[in-house]
Amino acid sequence: MILYKSALKLFLAILLPGVLLFQMSCSNNQEQNLVKDRLNIVTTTGMIEDIVKNIVQDSADVTALMGPGVDPHLYKATQGDLQRLKSASLIFYNGLHLEGKLGDIFKNLSRIKPVVAVSDNISPEQLIDNTSMGGQYDPHIWFDVSLWQQAATYVSQTLMQHDSLNAAFYQQNTAAYLEQLDVLHEEVKTKMAEIPEDQRIMVTAHDAFEYFGRAYDIKVRGLQGISTMSEFGLKDVADLVNFITEKKIKAVFVESSVPEKYLRSVVEGCRKKGHDVSIGGILYSDAMGNPGTVAGNYQGMVRENVNTIVNALK
Repeated sequence: MILYKSALKLFLAILLPGVLLFQMSCSNNQEQNLVKDRLNIVTTTGMIEDIVKNIVQDSADVTALMGPGVDPHLYKATQGDLQRLKSASLIFYNGLHLEGKLGDIFKNLSRIKPVVAVSDNISPEQLIDNTSMGGQYDPHIWFDVSLWQQAATYVSQTLMQHDSLNAAFYQQNTAAYLEQLDVLHEEVKTKMAEIPEDQRIMVTAHDAFEYFGRAYDIKVRGLQGISTMSEFGLKDVADLVNFITEKKIKAVFVESSVPEKYLRSVVEGCRKKGHDVSIGGILYSDAMGNPGTVAGNYQGMVRENVNTIVNALK
């Protein structure tokens, strides 16, 4: 019996460390696999990043190339951006030529990884065709919350396709997010109705709010065209001055991602013609606000814009 116990102790002393080492190795391998399998998602704009983060929450890494105040029409990728795009599992961009200078990069990357335009799920009948863009569609779809819901649904479907293990989790989060956007859509319609019909005209730095105007019943006019790459001259300024003066518009709006000096020249022109028009506030057009602020997420950005518009025009 003594010999048996001694032999057993010796056996355990040899075996147990090996078992523990094996278990630790398996555990480490599992953790490494989890890290390896964790999606690394890169988006272009903050608005798209907001969709993705609401769906994946903490189950994936999500970063946006373009931060607050950045104009996507003019954005050029840095070396750091290229590295982030190359290491991404999935790339989401707006499409409809919003990120005009990144087109070739996305085309090349799409040969080796999923590169998805969130606007691809929206039918052409729902898009706005603008003659100033040579027949191209207006890319500012996020200003109609109901269209942005379609973009969110498409993002969700893509995520579930590429990460089936988390599909149920993504589906649940998507349903909750779409419900929030339902509430937001109705809230915007109710709030915009506070502006008297004869004052429902908003003038902005560039023509980014056509979808907003169509969805929420307000006429819009921009100094520049749909893209901030489009040129404008003295005639454009003069025409806008005449329009504002004739319509007796109370306020115009600058944008966080467009230099305000251009619109201030319009305000000065109106004053010279005897019509005082004020700067009604700053609107978030092609970029959201700083993280941690009210406008630092999509829903907050929309609400901030609506409050600014209504307070200036009603």
